[in-house]
Amino acid sequence: MTQTRRRFPESFKREAVDQVVAGTPLRHVAETLGIAESLLGKWKRQHEQQGDDAFPGNGKQRGESAELRRLRQQLAQVTMERDVLKKALAIFSQPTK
Repeated sequence: MTQTRRRFPESFKREAVDQVVAGTPLRHVAETLGIAESLLGKWKRQHEQQGDDAFPGNGKQRGESAELRRLRQQLAQVTMERDVLKKALAIFSQPTK
């Protein structure tokens, strides 16, 4: 039998990690929520290392990744505008007959 991969929303992960950080034993929190201790430990490490950028989720990107993506989109837009202006200049600089 194949098992489907369980997905947990960011809010669920944050609440679980907050309970552990508040002093509740990791094992108790994992058992209460029905998740593996190793998974909860992984979430805790991610939260400690990345802070607010932890648990980016689907489509969300971390700070630098999002900035890089934005800059690439802006570069593509500016490059397209430049190419259009080059073509317009070529058309208008042709001598009239």
